[in-house]
Amino acid sequence: MVLEIVKYGHPVLRERGARVESLTPEIRELAANMLDTMHASKGVGLAAQQVGRAVQLAVHDVRGIKDRPSTLELDGQPAELDAFMPLVLINPDITPLGEPVAGPEGCLSFPEIFADITRPQTIEVSAMNLAGETVRFRCGGLLARAIQHEHDHLRGILFIDRMTRATKQELQAELDALQADTKAELKRRAR
Repeated sequence: MVLEIVKYGHPVLRERGARVESLTPEIRELAANMLDTMHASKGVGLAAQQVGRAVQLAVHDVRGIKDRPSTLELDGQPAELDAFMPLVLINPDITPLGEPVAGPEGCLSFPEIFADITRPQTIEVSAMNLAGETVRFRCGGLLARAIQHEHDHLRGILFIDRMTRATKQELQAELDALQADTKAELKRRAR
């Protein structure tokens, strides 16, 4: 089922996600719905906060993205990326490894707003999957960027918080308009 993606200005986007303590049917259904929502929106990642739930759950799928390649290593060996996708990460921990590099980012909660964001180019990830198993891997490229972006969401951090001051100033009018529209919609729904 495709869920509504909340937009900038919704307070849930600033909430730190609660740890997922057990893989309940509700968590499994949320993950499946998030994958449907991400694919329907043509995104490469989606955090639970973006669908109104403040829990540590994110989904990713970078298959088919050729202009921004990704790398994946399991147990120190290169692994087939497509076989690992879609990827559901629960309670993820990340360790930055590579040098920070700037790269383009967008966000489904910020439609039509894009900016270069500087992030480590390689990371190590440890998380639980939907089978309740701990998965550990190293990744780079777009997958590393997407995981870091969603990991930020799980901690209430938005990509605008990572923009340079100059970039944010350039986008300020668009950000203010989006935030005002979201707050007006929330007020309308509360009536």
